Amino acid sequence: MPDVKKEHVLLQKQFILILEDDEDLAEGICMALNSEDLEFVVCGTIAEAKVMLHQKRFDLLILDINLPDGSGLEFCRQVRESDRVPIALLTAKDMELDIVKGLECGADDYITKPFSLMVLRARVRALLRRNCTDSKTEYRDTVFRFCFDTMQFYKEGISIELSRTEQRILYPLVFHAGQILTREHLLELVWPEGTEYVEDNALSVGIRRLRDKLEDDPSKPVYIRTVYGKGYKWEKI
Repeated sequence: MPDVKKEHVLLQKQFILILEDDEDLAEGICMALNSEDLEFVVCGTIAEAKVMLHQKRFDLLILDINLPDGSGLEFCRQVRESDRVPIALLTAKDMELDIVKGLECGADDYITKPFSLMVLRARVRALLRRNCTDSKTEYRDTVFRFCFDTMQFYKEGISIELSRTEQRILYPLVFHAGQILTREHLLELVWPEGTEYVEDNALSVGIRRLRDKLEDDPSKPVYIRTVYGKGYKWEKI
């Protein structure tokens, strides 16, 4: 007899909002991602997207950067202030500065036009999988309280601002407290869409920035420990 519960989970719909003013491109994305378990809502303006976000819960947003009524980057920033929904930016630009701006605005990934349909599908599926598996949302110990769902982070009751990338690095560390996570494993957890798109020192930079914000003395880390020759681990106090 088939597992009805499992079958129900597999067929559960996931909703994707596509904010793209090029109707042909938007239709092409929908066709490329077409699947029984996915449903799409296409908006041509930021105003339309804001209305849809108030009406429906989405599992992924795909946002163009240049739109008729504003910047997709700014819209991404606004969404990220109150929602952890995965966001992929769609842009014709292939400049490092634009990519950095997008990630700092809270985007989880970027897709450069023209794009490979295979790459598009792989990245979208990776973002949807990560959204489903991020079930733990709050971490507490005697010093810290991290609320990943509301993006509120505290050290001894004092609020700390963390970038999206810093949050993505911190999440697997604290929920594997006491365990050594190799650099390779961390890279796969933080950037599941593919580490070939990540700068070699991105993880080191993220760890350093986290230590600057979380450690009493970043040069002598107590919480984010380096295990030389192996990786990193979070020491729960």
